[in-house]
Amino acid sequence: MIAYRGKTDDAAGTRIQNRGHAASPHGPRGGAGAGGIGNYQVTAHRLSSTRAFLDLPDLERGDRVHVTAGGTRWTYQVVSTRSTSFRSARSLAAQRAAVPGHPGRQPERAHITLSTCATPEDHAQGNFWADQFDNPEHRIDKIGVLVRTERV
Repeated sequence: MIAYRGKTDDAAGTRIQNRGHAASPHGPRGGAGAGGIGNYQVTAHRLSSTRAFLDLPDLERGDRVHVTAGGTRWTYQVVSTRSTSFRSARSLAAQRAAVPGHPGRQPERAHITLSTCATPEDHAQGNFWADQFDNPEHRIDKIGVLVRTERV
């Protein structure tokens, strides 16, 4: 996974994903890092490149997701699923909020938003819209909360 300054699915993140990596924005226009208070946002392709998030839609409430970096392993538990629309500023703000789904709310714990395309679902509905970065209208987001941190 490559961290970059920006926001989810912007040009920089799209370029990173198109080369096969997951992208994770951070900083003033992006999310928190792994284990950080706020929204740790990770986007990756589901159907192209490395297909890193091929099975993301199958995650269910209660499933656990592990992130390992720099000798630390963070475990997040999935608490909800949401859909983000690239055609809605309100929907994008909810996805990118420090507390996922709640723009303006101050975070008190570490969250994760795992996000991938809903291209097959959009196309099945006859929706072939895409933005300038070729993102389909909708994203599938799995929201989790940090439940464990350990050194590995």
